[in-house]
Amino acid sequence: MTPIDHAPILLLALILDAIIGDPDWIYRRAPHPVVLFGRMIGWFDQAWNRDTQADGVRRLFGSAAVLIVLALAAGIGWLIQIGLRGAPYAIALEALIASLFLAQNSLYRHVVAVADAQNNGSSDLRAAQAAVGQIVGRDPTSLDQAGVCRAAIESLAENFSDGVAAPVFWYLLLGLPGLLAYKALNTADSMIGHLNDRHRAFGWAAARLDDLANYLPARLGAIALAGAAVCLPGMSAKAAIGTSIRDAGNHRSVNAGWPEAAMAGALGLRIAGPRRYDGALVEDAWMGDGRADARPDDIRRGLRLYLGACLILAAGAAILSTV
Repeated sequence: MTPIDHAPILLLALILDAIIGDPDWIYRRAPHPVVLFGRMIGWFDQAWNRDTQADGVRRLFGSAAVLIVLALAAGIGWLIQIGLRGAPYAIALEALIASLFLAQNSLYRHVVAVADAQNNGSSDLRAAQAAVGQIVGRDPTSLDQAGVCRAAIESLAENFSDGVAAPVFWYLLLGLPGLLAYKALNTADSMIGHLNDRHRAFGWAAARLDDLANYLPARLGAIALAGAAVCLPGMSAKAAIGTSIRDAGNHRSVNAGWPEAAMAGALGLRIAGPRRYDGALVEDAWMGDGRADARPDDIRRGLRLYLGACLILAAGAAILSTV
């Protein structure tokens, strides 16, 4: 199947995810497929990642673990795709499965919860810190109101790339095998792709492969955010593009800087910058040159930009469906 063949299924998957998302009543009874990937990666981490091993051995075992997980994920996707051929309602069933690996709805709900926690004039900072702690890795208790708002906007931008643009890209290119393999890889990177003593060597392959898998989607995500800014009052597509070109390369991540810089430029904000992880200050570069004192209303502006970018991806799938 070609990307054009996948396009109508992708469009339906995006619509299903936007409407239904991840129903809690289902995942209270059965684990999300991504959780199963996580359990598999966790098993390899416990079984194969030994402190007594040399870094070269840990890197070799970590690379093997990631390749095994990717092969299993892609194989499952291929079997499902083959099994659905000729089945009644095959397109609807494949779209439903694909929608499980898209994060449009869940990301929106998690980020809007941060803004909602600050609805009162005095703002409930503790509630906002708790809400943002669900979507960022930094210490939320170290954040003031502006820091909470910046963190929510940064997470919205980065996870738009990882949770929406990249799954769309890989499904369109390779169907369910590509989509499941990408989600397995992204899960591996989030679990073991760190520079701490335990995972610097073992998670090397997960981190490098995740960088490669997100290289084009991150840049396409920035373009989608800039495109959405064209249609929204008070936002600047020109600044989104200019800020991405100028600042993205300064980010510690080869990919995350692109959607974050695009979001910052479009909203006229300054985000990212220094932050604390486990009590240690990490000197990250700033994205954008606007206001650093982000407010709850800026989160809602960011959400409007995010929804516009999601619509652009859906419109692209719709256009390809007509070819």
